[in-house]
Amino acid sequence: MASWALVTGATAGIGESFTRLLAENNYNVVLVARDMPRMQERARALEEKFNVQTHIIQADLSTDAGCAAVEQYIANNQVDVLINNAGFGLKKAFTMSDLQAEQQLFDVLVRTPMRLMHVALPLMKQRNKGVVINVSSVAGFIAGGTYSASKSYLTVLSESLHTELAGTNIKISALCPGFTRTEFHQRGQMSMKGLPGFMWLDSDKLVAKAWSDALKGEAVSIPGWQYQLLVFVIQILPRSIVRKIGMNLRKKQRK
Repeated sequence: MASWALVTGATAGIGESFTRLLAENNYNVVLVARDMPRMQERARALEEKFNVQTHIIQADLSTDAGCAAVEQYIANNQVDVLINNAGFGLKKAFTMSDLQAEQQLFDVLVRTPMRLMHVALPLMKQRNKGVVINVSSVAGFIAGGTYSASKSYLTVLSESLHTELAGTNIKISALCPGFTRTEFHQRGQMSMKGLPGFMWLDSDKLVAKAWSDALKGEAVSIPGWQYQLLVFVIQILPRSIVRKIGMNLRKKQRK
């Protein structure tokens, strides 16, 4: 029986890179996103290039119905790899932002991956196999608004589940990339003009490292020497300084 992998936010950036990596590794791919024409285009490309099967779930993961549709698919079909990738960022400061936008961010970045894992992991335990990669962020190590807070939740939950399932053949890993060349910042209307070139990561390369790290049993994957160094420094700095770094970074993105 062919193995299936499910990827949320599958049409662009890190999610799209994951769909190609998984197809190249002979996984059939379930694509989850809002944009149906784009998903159909991506699905056709995967089928033609890699000779795999695909399935499409059109879902807005900020809604209860969208999240429930993906939960139902996982409950009724064998999914051996789950990539929780869907996400977006907000430009405005918390006290200036729209409450509905904050709720949508929470639902996509926190509620949805938690619920999908809660459905998928008991089934993976029954089969004693599976891989879950939660696309978090180095932002989770700083204090930069609700995006940082959401990513911190995802990283910590991944670490906790990694420990809980240590005696099984299930791999759980949090991918914590830094700035990556995707559509993410353009969609969030964030200014990235001041960021030096060496701080940008390549989506395909970081996804390859994340997959390799997950299979090796790494709880957290931080691609790029520059971000490994940054996280090391953040973890030894006083939190008062870390808070200022996070606030300054948020201010620059809002310009």
